[in-house]
Amino acid sequence: MSLDPSAHAAAGSSPPRGEPSPGGAERRYGRLYPVAKAILRPSTRLLWRIKVDGLENIPTSGPAIISANHISFLDSVFLIAVLPRRITFVGKAEYLDSWKTRYVFPNVGMIPIDRSGGSASQSALEAAAEVLRRDELFGIYPEGTRSRTGLLYKGRTGVARLALDTGAPIIPAGIVGTDRIQPPDARLPKLFQRCSLTFGKPIDPVRYLDRRHDPRAARLLTDEVMFELRELTGQQYVDEYAGKPAGNDGRSGGSDAGAGAAGGHAAQPEAELTRAR
Repeated sequence: MSLDPSAHAAAGSSPPRGEPSPGGAERRYGRLYPVAKAILRPSTRLLWRIKVDGLENIPTSGPAIISANHISFLDSVFLIAVLPRRITFVGKAEYLDSWKTRYVFPNVGMIPIDRSGGSASQSALEAAAEVLRRDELFGIYPEGTRSRTGLLYKGRTGVARLALDTGAPIIPAGIVGTDRIQPPDARLPKLFQRCSLTFGKPIDPVRYLDRRHDPRAARLLTDEVMFELRELTGQQYVDEYAGKPAGNDGRSGGSDAGAGAAGGHAAQPEAELTRAR
């Protein structure tokens, strides 16, 4: 199924980008976003020391994909707090299994995604494309899950597919320090700690558009995003997916991956970019 807005328009199933979708006044996700924003913006500034750079790289209007590394549950909270515009995210569908988050998360702007892939993941990308056609910001974590080691893992190509099919630029967002505020599996955050969010220059997918249906183009664009995230965060990049079971070399997405990277096995994402150019 294509996310190409021109294809949808030709089929009469969706209006051009920037115009409201049918029933657009009935927003599917983020109905309570203004309330959440009004609470989070002052409270996060009071409770933590947040350094923000690169907000000038966020377009004042039009669609854009905010693509961030993911090291803490609080990453989305801080992005909502510091960004000057509404942002909608994807999040794991398992959050809807709990009564504590089933109502809150979708209403503050989380689109649930089934990480098993297939048609469920495609539906989430369609919902993301709808957000971008409303000329809004859409947030995605290309690693697919939180890094439990502090390493930066190989990006999944959903971010590139979305950019190629909608034409929206990708804004890399480097997050540092939120894992010290609330590490994975920690029940409560530590107060008055420091973190930083740095927004890089937009990555325009236009040079890949002539190969938009080529999986290799999506891979190269994703690797370009991961390279920029590595530059913004200083994280060490590992050329394997987060949470991947141990392979023939014995490495995994868990603590063993950190040992492997320290031993000189970390890959360089720009190597593929150089070959592509």
